[in-house]
Amino acid sequence: MVKSTGDLKRYQDFEAQTFEELKILQADNRHIITAFDTVFDQDRFIKKYKALFNTLELTKAQNLEKEDGFSVYNVKTSSKISSPATFYKFLDEVNKSDWIVAVNFPIDFKREGEVINSSFQMKVYSNSKDSNTSK
Repeated sequence: MVKSTGDLKRYQDFEAQTFEELKILQADNRHIITAFDTVFDQDRFIKKYKALFNTLELTKAQNLEKEDGFSVYNVKTSSKISSPATFYKFLDEVNKSDWIVAVNFPIDFKREGEVINSSFQMKVYSNSKDSNTSK
């Protein structure tokens, strides 16, 4: 209950300030917010990142249990790279991608001649139902 017009003014000022902070946070984090609404497309993912690898293969995404209200998909990945630096470049790029992706450890690296075979799992988080998941 508002006790005076002074209290009402403070509440209105607080609301306006909070709303302004919300708008700033939404603008600063728009990429992350929209990434949660982007449906994961394995073919698009491979096309986008294949140039960083000698080979890049993904297994069909497996729908996991919901986690904190988001759909979570587990994707097993195997690749061949020329150097670990290439893999770190991939990690940097995936952090800027259209999806919310968590690369899970351990990441297995094995040198075979001039290439490094790598395998790892990723979790992709989404608000949307992924059409690539297996039933």
